[in-house]
Amino acid sequence: MKRRICIVGAGISGLLACKYALAKGYQPLVFESRSTIGGVWTQTLKTTKLQTSKPSYQFSDFPWPSSVETLFPDHNQVFDYIQSYANHFNLLKHIRFNTKVLSIKYDGPSHEHVQSCALWGGNGDPFGDKGKWIITTRDLLTQSIEVIVVDFVILCLGRFSDVPNMPEFPSGKGPEVFEGKVMHSMDYSSLNDETATNTVKGKRVIVVGLQKSALDITMECSIANGKTAVRG
Repeated sequence: MKRRICIVGAGISGLLACKYALAKGYQPLVFESRSTIGGVWTQTLKTTKLQTSKPSYQFSDFPWPSSVETLFPDHNQVFDYIQSYANHFNLLKHIRFNTKVLSIKYDGPSHEHVQSCALWGGNGDPFGDKGKWIITTRDLLTQSIEVIVVDFVILCLGRFSDVPNMPEFPSGKGPEVFEGKVMHSMDYSSLNDETATNTVKGKRVIVVGLQKSALDITMECSIANGKTAVRG
């Protein structure tokens, strides 16, 4: 009987985990809370492009199509590339979309016992025969709950898993006393193009941070208002 593997997340890491689990003869089951694959590439800004060159950002067994000639593809080209990868290796049939994992529970030997083994499982097999993982999920469309038992769990959730990384402010010195609008980059990225433009147009904007999303948002604010209206 094939080992069942629970994979949480259908971004790039989740798709890779699914593909290689199949190659090893396992039975992967991928849970994705969104309605599509792609992870962070499902919600991007219209100006977003790869920050690394195309040859450095590709699957080792699935090169970019010849139709993508630019060295730094835009977000639509990246998303299409990821979808092509999933279709090429027939991964979509293993994914349950609109499904959120509510809990993961290990049913087996104690943590102390597992830690005492030279390798997890004690025999060089990362699965072993000593326990199972109990996964509770919710279908976000029907709100139905399902409990599934698997042999192994792989978490492919990304760095923050859709949770905004907000700084902590001293009392009386945070967004609650700011007269303007405070928005996290994740919320801004979820807006459609027209709404995003209208949100920043005609306003002086301060972008806090200097990573990829900050630079992309600064570019969009600059396009909407002119570069003198944006401060980083």
